[in-house]
Amino acid sequence: MRTLPETVDYVVVGAGSAGAALAARLTEKSTATVALLEAGGPDKKAAVHIPAAFSQLFRTELDWAYSTVPQDGLSGRPVFWPRGRMLGGCSSMNAMMWVRGFAADYDEWGELCGPDWSWEGLLPYFRRVERITGATDPDHGRTGPLHIGPQRSPSTHTAAFLDVVRELGYAVEPANAARPDGFSQTLVSQRRGARFSTADGYLKPARRRSHLHVVTGAHATRVLFEGRRAVGVEYVTGGAVRTVRARREVVLSGGAVNTPQLLMLSGIGDAAHLRERGIDVLVDAPEVGTRLTDHLLSGFAVDAADGTLFAAERPVELLNYLIRRRGMLTSNVGEAYGFVRSRPELELPDLEIIFAPVPFLGEGLVKPTSHGVTIGAVLLRPHSTGSISLASPDPLDKPVIDPRYLSDPDDADRAALLAGLDVCEQIIEKLTSRGLSTGRFLMPPGAEDLPRDRRGALALSDHAHTLYHPVGTARMGRDEASVVDPQLRVRGVEGLRVADASVMPTIIRGHTNAPAIVIGERAADLLAAG
Repeated sequence: MRTLPETVDYVVVGAGSAGAALAARLTEKSTATVALLEAGGPDKKAAVHIPAAFSQLFRTELDWAYSTVPQDGLSGRPVFWPRGRMLGGCSSMNAMMWVRGFAADYDEWGELCGPDWSWEGLLPYFRRVERITGATDPDHGRTGPLHIGPQRSPSTHTAAFLDVVRELGYAVEPANAARPDGFSQTLVSQRRGARFSTADGYLKPARRRSHLHVVTGAHATRVLFEGRRAVGVEYVTGGAVRTVRARREVVLSGGAVNTPQLLMLSGIGDAAHLRERGIDVLVDAPEVGTRLTDHLLSGFAVDAADGTLFAAERPVELLNYLIRRRGMLTSNVGEAYGFVRSRPELELPDLEIIFAPVPFLGEGLVKPTSHGVTIGAVLLRPHSTGSISLASPDPLDKPVIDPRYLSDPDDADRAALLAGLDVCEQIIEKLTSRGLSTGRFLMPPGAEDLPRDRRGALALSDHAHTLYHPVGTARMGRDEASVVDPQLRVRGVEGLRVADASVMPTIIRGHTNAPAIVIGERAADLLAAG
């Protein structure tokens, strides 16, 4: 292992989806020395690489294992927020769904942040990232570092689900059109049936470079400043406090939770909040940690015939995976999805319907005891927003996460999700009529004995959870109130940028891993340009 120099050109904090891409590309484009600090460890655990096993990583040493404060809109429940704490970050622990979203959402970014952030501006970056097996769409990448492709062994239940939605009048189409208009079988970030994360696609090839220093077990505690210029990072490793200095710039890529926390610990945030926590104020930046937006998921699980992922751990499936890299263990769990409208007059969908050929129970923390399938509705453009704040000045304390789910004053978020749950019910009715389920509910348990409207309300209040897509807590914009400018520079200081999902000015109608990686790619270009 190479010794980390006391001073490098760039320090990048966080080796996740964006940070890994940024560090790898930056060292590819130049001979600049880069220190990549990752609080977690390597991505060696078997459950990281076996796709269907990702929930086994929850609440382990490879998970930040956050929880929100109790949510008034969800019966006072806290919501579990897993976040990857290892090389590859969330790309090493997610469901591998490669869902870019709608061109219109990126065009909204373009309006807020300039044309470089529009769909046309970012499309070359998507293509640069992707290596899509069998790609035929000219907008899809074929030679990028990240392997994307069709599922190797999709469930027969997934095929039945797609047949049912077609029967209900929805289109079934290839994934990742610029304007999706129906349902798709999920494209996954896998190679030969195993997860393919940014650690695989970017870091493993890049670590041969002598000017890239990847340091695991390095928990960043604050950005170091001389005056208002960032000059390095303080971090804790093995119980010792150390520093690494940056000749050029520091880049924060810790994600929508850890990046605003580190900014605040470094004196950049709402002045009143920082003073309450005993932190000296460097820059009064009230928006740091605010505008937190996330995709909320609520759904149903019903019983099903044999052939679901409940059987994925049988010896025959393990052998099939180890010998052929096929079978149930290659499943990403979220095997199909589609976009629908809660109201017909909407120009674009505001809901995603997602299908898993397994009962996904208790936020993924409860092991199923029988065969079943899960059909959920995802609120794509919520009106409710929340915040990340400091619990204390101790950098090792977890921050306070309050997404304020379903808190919008007009109750539009709740109404939209209930409409989505009605679509889920329609699909369940069709599956039951085909004999693929008896209609017995596993989540909420016993809900078949309740009136339909009560089922939806119960699913929402007692079982809704995150789809793991928090964004917006260090918002990018052209306005002075934004935390970072369109070049990702933190306002009010020099030599400090942010490159991760926290800069997204609005949440997309899709999944956030793909655009987070694109942000890392674009940040590398911005840094290389000087």
